[in-house]
Amino acid sequence: MKITVSGILHKGEPRIRLDFAYNTATIAMVKKIEGAAWSQSLKAWHVPDTQQAIEKINILGNDSGIELEGLSVPPPPVETVVQNTVPEIKKDIFIEVINRKILLKMPKSDADVKFVLLLRYSRWLKNDYRWEIPDYPGNLDLINDHFGNRISEIKIHNTIEPEAGSGNTRSINRNEVLLIKTRSGRVKIIAGFNKKLIEAIKQIPYHKWDIKNKWWTIPFSLNFVQQLSEVSSSEQLILIMEEEPAGEAGVKRISELDVPNYRRAPDAYSQKLTELMYSEHTRKNYISAFEEFINYFFRVEVDHITEPQILEFLRFLIAERRVSPSYQNVAINAIKFYFEKVLKGQRKFYFIDRPKRDQILPEVLNTQEITAMIKNETNIKHKLIIMFGYSSGLRLSEIVKLKFAHIDRGRMKIFVEKSKGRKDRYTILSAKVLPMLDAYMEEYKPGELVFTGVRGKLYSVRSVQQVVKDAARAAGISKTVTPKMLRHTFATHSLENGVDLRYIQSMMGHESSKTTEIYTHITTKGFEKIKSPMDELDI
Repeated sequence: MKITVSGILHKGEPRIRLDFAYNTATIAMVKKIEGAAWSQSLKAWHVPDTQQAIEKINILGNDSGIELEGLSVPPPPVETVVQNTVPEIKKDIFIEVINRKILLKMPKSDADVKFVLLLRYSRWLKNDYRWEIPDYPGNLDLINDHFGNRISEIKIHNTIEPEAGSGNTRSINRNEVLLIKTRSGRVKIIAGFNKKLIEAIKQIPYHKWDIKNKWWTIPFSLNFVQQLSEVSSSEQLILIMEEEPAGEAGVKRISELDVPNYRRAPDAYSQKLTELMYSEHTRKNYISAFEEFINYFFRVEVDHITEPQILEFLRFLIAERRVSPSYQNVAINAIKFYFEKVLKGQRKFYFIDRPKRDQILPEVLNTQEITAMIKNETNIKHKLIIMFGYSSGLRLSEIVKLKFAHIDRGRMKIFVEKSKGRKDRYTILSAKVLPMLDAYMEEYKPGELVFTGVRGKLYSVRSVQQVVKDAARAAGISKTVTPKMLRHTFATHSLENGVDLRYIQSMMGHESSKTTEIYTHITTKGFEKIKSPMDELDI
């Protein structure tokens, strides 16, 4: 076996390099030389450039019969070899670590470029004449090992400054994790790269990476915050929780007092909505949004409003009115409805970013809270409203329109007629509702509708909302409880009791399974085995 010996300069120190074919016995003997080390970048062993090391190399060759190449006896001073073979090292590498990036400035070299390209997601910044490399764990060490004594300067910034498009320059230290609860019900997560933290974030439903601002966002939930707190603690990171300050209020909606001759939506608009069987809720929203639109251009005839003016109005809603993404979508649909359905025009696409709704996880109640609401309610009618909302997952509009003819005691099902999207469906009827329903019928003697208001008319939506709110307050619940929260709680508790997500989708009346997936993991169980979650309560 042959070992080639040569003098090198490694990290500014003269060393002796040993090149030989892989052999465990030889490696074991080299390790006995004091100061011996393996270089990952050189792919070779090297030892100190000392007389003692040279003598041990000679002994190694004599004792084992290994042929030494490049080393004579008596050995020449390695210093001489180094001076003759190693040129003066130029310190021409500049490194800056800022935010989550390593900025590397170096002279052009094919070998160096090849090395940099091996680092994932590295890229050349042609305007800055520098390389940008993610500050992933270990990247800075690899760069330091590769360039060694050629590095002139390493400048590390100990703070992270988000690249917020809103002008927010809030900065944090590299060992901190900043959580900012936004007004829309989501949480921004600003932190340096940490593999464990990112893995935890990716386990949270509806997580999203903001590529522009370089931060993560997740729906706000105390459980999610607690999970991130535990991960941060295990990684020795400091968790900081803040709340986004209230933003400036937008300008008010145009009213009858703001413009002369305030215009109402044309009769043809309302008639077309009725003709196409849009729900009363949708009709009101469309007419309201369309009236705001036509009065924004109160000097222009409705049919003469141009496409650029439509875009101008939509930008006004976003920039000055500061309306929600939901209202923006209603306004766009209301305008399109008039020009496409009423005027029978061609379908139009307005080239403005269509707003996306913030993905916010619904808030739900636990079984103790639901039980307290039902038990503490003394009014039998109000108690039954809460029970129907929770036990069957009915919408608010479905509760007030519920008919006795739709309650199937034999099959323990409730028929929901022409609900959202004009769709019929079935949901379940809880056995614990029936005794309460019989007592209610005996006391109130209602007619066709289960719940009626004054003089037998439809029970008001506002009354149902107040009933639920008051019952929650009486039960000592600090949350703002709504009929919709009862519906979300029904779906969540059903899922926790082992009901298949497909059946929950059917009972909730969701058109897409993605809507139902918000209630988390899929399980399997037959529809015939489903029981209402109310059946598990002690009431």
